[in-house]
Amino acid sequence: MSPIRDWASLEACKNYADAVYFGVDELSMRAASGIKVSELSSFIEKCHSYGLKGYLTVNTVVYNQDIKKAEKLLKKAKKEGVDAVIVWDPAIIQIARKIKLPFIVSTQANISNYESAIFYKKLGAKRVVLAREMTLKQIKELTKKVKIEVEVFVHGAMCMAISGRCILSAYLYGKSANCGSCAQPCRKEWMLSDEEGNAISNEGKYFMSAKDLCMIEFVPELIKAGINSFKIEGRRRDPKYIEVVSRCYREAIDAYFDKTFTIEKVKKWKEELSSVYNRGFSTGFYFGTPGKEGISYDKADNVSTDKKLLVGYVTHYYPRVKSGSVTLNHLDLKVGDKIIIEGTNTYIEQVVESIQIENKNIQKGKKGEEVAIVFKDVVRKNDKVFLLQKRKV
Repeated sequence: MSPIRDWASLEACKNYADAVYFGVDELSMRAASGIKVSELSSFIEKCHSYGLKGYLTVNTVVYNQDIKKAEKLLKKAKKEGVDAVIVWDPAIIQIARKIKLPFIVSTQANISNYESAIFYKKLGAKRVVLAREMTLKQIKELTKKVKIEVEVFVHGAMCMAISGRCILSAYLYGKSANCGSCAQPCRKEWMLSDEEGNAISNEGKYFMSAKDLCMIEFVPELIKAGINSFKIEGRRRDPKYIEVVSRCYREAIDAYFDKTFTIEKVKKWKEELSSVYNRGFSTGFYFGTPGKEGISYDKADNVSTDKKLLVGYVTHYYPRVKSGSVTLNHLDLKVGDKIIIEGTNTYIEQVVESIQIENKNIQKGKKGEEVAIVFKDVVRKNDKVFLLQKRKV
């Protein structure tokens, strides 16, 4: 199950995922990303046209004033063909039951034992998303005792709070993590100061910034544990991240069933996963409570090996010849460069095979020029063109 930030995210993962999960601009734990309510019908239709199931998240804290809004949203979700909603609040579960809309219980419910899973099964849950704090041993015990679909997170950001139940952002910034607006204070370098203004830093260390979860090398063990759905975290991350992570886990799952899963492949997958946004990797709680090895002390933000640099924007596209013009607003572009074209409904990754100016082939377009290149798929006016490069270590 892949995360969706926008329409381009769907294009990025459509060939690898079995399902996607997304929020809309209401009652979502990722308030800054998602699909508009007005787009729900067309988005689900597009998911189904790709053979994907679409799951709508309605998993924030729900207050009195949100009840009617939630009921209206769930009714619309059912009408538009959403395959299930991902929820945890009993009020939202009641609404889903009332209108006979399939529901999955979110990790926000902190399901950490088989009795809790049985409880939600009796309520009619289609699936439960287990707490990220469970070990693999505990998950195996649960799947043996309860006949219900089980979903777990296998990759992406880890939170310092149990199942994301943090109020530090609300206290410090007035932005509630439980309503989708976390300002991520745990990712910052904190200073200790006195009333006279003297300050001491933590020597550039980040004591609360957890590394990202990465379970690619343990896919066989996860499948054998009876897990039905592998969930990738990252509804705020860019389509390139979503494409790479979805593809790597798709390949790993297929390799297990094809009996071609090898250490060499794991090494290749981890290199690819390291190329996109990450804070360093750990196995989270799967093999016991993580210690300091699970904290990214030296850097709280991205440590990916690759970077995206904005080159310019698509100005025209000519579908008959599958080519278009790009204004190089920010950087030069040369033949052989690897680029990403990204827009509201666009995600393409390709190599620049040729560049032309006024129908003449050139090897390099310079910043400020408008050049013509061939695209491997449809692009749109104002799509962004990025150059993909290795970071200097």
